[in-house]
Amino acid sequence: MKRSEINRLIRENEQFIAGMGFHLPPFAGYTPEEWREKDHSYDEIRERMLGWDVTDYGKGDFHKIGLFLFTLRNGTFGDPHCPKTYAEKLLISEEDQYAPMHFHFLKTEDIINRGGGNLVVELYKSTPEEELDRVSDVTVSTDGRVRVLPAGGHLVLTPGESVTLPPRLYHAFWAEKGTGKVLIGEVSKVNDDCTDNRFYENMGRFPEIEEDEAPYRLLCNEYPSFKEG
Repeated sequence: MKRSEINRLIRENEQFIAGMGFHLPPFAGYTPEEWREKDHSYDEIRERMLGWDVTDYGKGDFHKIGLFLFTLRNGTFGDPHCPKTYAEKLLISEEDQYAPMHFHFLKTEDIINRGGGNLVVELYKSTPEEELDRVSDVTVSTDGRVRVLPAGGHLVLTPGESVTLPPRLYHAFWAEKGTGKVLIGEVSKVNDDCTDNRFYENMGRFPEIEEDEAPYRLLCNEYPSFKEG
């Protein structure tokens, strides 16, 4: 992805998030220059990869296959010194923008439609060989209601609705065409994008960036370490 495209997406979605009445934490607004001056008291943000995140999954067509994210809080798997056993994200899905089929080995998550259009979630169980189970029904909880869908069924979440996704349940999602892009909340166990994602098809997680202009905001994997003195 070009840096100019990432900059544009962040600016647009800052406005979209604010328009939905959601307030981001202060570090969302730090410039790259300000990050160079942030001392070790900000290391939790650096180490837990909090903040802005844009991915085209290595496919080079963000508006067709992609996702915009902001990680608000996160813990660390297996760290006895970390009191956080949970994570929270915002995601923004555009109309017909496909977030590809995947599951998580360890993470249970609630996917919440926080506002905007309708969110379509496609669901499959996983076989022991990590293939799509194209036969078995899928049972999920949506806001305390048990729902049963056929394999590959589409669950439509309107604003305010949510679904709980356990580990090893394959899911893909997108904003329903004609309803507008969706502000999505994700409340989950600790998130680890480096080890806990199993994409059904081969996908990249973080984009390769063509630096055609200076960054407006740094992404969550770009923070500089603090240099003493």
